[in-house]
Amino acid sequence: MRSAAENQLRLLESQLEPHMLFNTLGNLRVMIGQDPQRAQEMLNQVISFLRATLQASRSGSHPLSCEFDRIADYLALMQVRMGARLQVDMLFLDIRMPGMSGLEAAQTLAEDWPDSAKPFPLIAFVTAYDKYALHAFEHAAVDYVLKPVQADRLAKTCARLQATLQQRAAPHAAPPSLDAAMDQLRALLGVGMPAPPAAPAASPLQVIQASAGNTITMVPIDEVLYFEAADKYVRVVTAQREHLIRMSLRELQMRIDPACFWQVHRSTIVRCTAIASALRDDSGKLTLTLRDRPEKLGVSRLYADAFKGM
Repeated sequence: MRSAAENQLRLLESQLEPHMLFNTLGNLRVMIGQDPQRAQEMLNQVISFLRATLQASRSGSHPLSCEFDRIADYLALMQVRMGARLQVDMLFLDIRMPGMSGLEAAQTLAEDWPDSAKPFPLIAFVTAYDKYALHAFEHAAVDYVLKPVQADRLAKTCARLQATLQQRAAPHAAPPSLDAAMDQLRALLGVGMPAPPAAPAASPLQVIQASAGNTITMVPIDEVLYFEAADKYVRVVTAQREHLIRMSLRELQMRIDPACFWQVHRSTIVRCTAIASALRDDSGKLTLTLRDRPEKLGVSRLYADAFKGM
C-alpha cells in the first residue's frame, strides 16, 4: 500500500515539476500587487493545470491526446507567467496533423507573427515519404524529417537548426529577416504540395450551388466578389447577397481559376477584378477596397508580395 502511494507521489511529482510550481506561485504573489488582472488569469491557468494533472495521475493509462492537452495547459500557463519572454526558437510540424496541417500551422504563425517579436522560429516539417512533398521542401530550402523518424536523421536536422540559431546569436550577425521566412513559405505554398498526377483536372467552376433549406441558389462565378472561410463553411459574397456552402476553402480553391481568384489571406480568396485599390499603411500592412462592397479585406504577409506597382 505504502509502495503504491509512493509510486503515485513520484509520478505526480514528475508531472507537476515542483520547481516550476514554486516559481509560478512566487511570480503570482508578486503579480497580485502589480497586475491583478494578469494575476487572476495566471491563477485560473494554475488551477486548470493542477486539476488536469491530478486527474491524469489517478489513471493507469490515458491516450496521447491527453498528454498533448497537458502540454497545451503548461504552455498557456507559461505564456501568462513569462509574457513576451516566452518565445519559440524552433518547431517540428507534422504535415498531417488533425484539424490543421503543419503547413497551415506555419502559415497561421507567419501571418500572426508580430513585427516587434523575436526572430521567426526555425521550422522543420515531419512527413511520410512522398517525392512530390520532398520536391516542395527542397525547392523551398526547408528542413524536413521523414517518417518513420530515424534517430540519425533527426540528430542531423537538430544539429543544422542549432547551428543556424548559433549564427543568429553571434555578436555581429545581422538580425534574421522575417522576409526570408516568408519567401520560404511562399515557395512551399507555391509548389502547393501537389498530389501525384492522376486524372486531368476538371474545368473551373462556372456556377456555385448554394443550398439553404430546400432551395439551391445558382450563383454565377463571375458574380462572386470573394470567398471567406467560416468554420466548416465558406461564405460566398456577391455585390448584393451572401451565401454559405459546406466546403473547405482549400477544396474550393482547387476548383476555381487561380488567374481570376487570388488568395490574400489564409481565410480569404478574392476575385482580382473586384479589387478597387490596395492601401499600404505605415507599418506595411495591406488593406483591399472592393468595387461593390463597403467592407475592406486585409492581406496577410504571405500574399502581400502579389501587390506591386507596375
